[in-house]
Amino acid sequence: MAELATRAVPLAGAHGGTASVRLKPASPAHRISLRAGEDAVSALSTALGLSLPTQPKTSASSGSRTALWLGPDEWFVIDEGEGGLVEAARSSGAVHSATDVSHRNTAILIEGAGSSDALNGGCPLDLSLKAFPVGACARTLFGKIEVVLLRTGEQSFRLECWRSFSEYAFGLLREAALDVE
Repeated sequence: MAELATRAVPLAGAHGGTASVRLKPASPAHRISLRAGEDAVSALSTALGLSLPTQPKTSASSGSRTALWLGPDEWFVIDEGEGGLVEAARSSGAVHSATDVSHRNTAILIEGAGSSDALNGGCPLDLSLKAFPVGACARTLFGKIEVVLLRTGEQSFRLECWRSFSEYAFGLLREAALDVE
């Protein structure tokens, strides 16, 4: 029996930051890009075990799963536990598209009093707590790449990016953190 290929973890061993900004790669997670009409939201929410958010810039979490609203019919769902996202969506019986993007993406965790300032080194969004409160999310640009940004706490963020751009994103964050003191 042939063994399956094991993919290297992006940013393995990467570290960086300053006294006011801590950077670290997130643990591997399961992810799907989910598309569905308004009539499928209830069934998919039940099947996934969380309420899919229906308002712009919002997210919802339950257990190890988090769903981020990216558009009127689009969500990014992250599971830091057992996975099974595609299977759960399939069991809903609702018309939808669920694409497993677990190996395409990776995440960087940004924490500390200067986290929003470091992110603003490459991101044009207003990341003040008033404009981007805890739980807010957005697909945006960070430097030259598209990312999905989630505010996980008053001073913490999760930046999701394609693994092929992760070294660029981490390096830009590390440089921006040096300017935050």
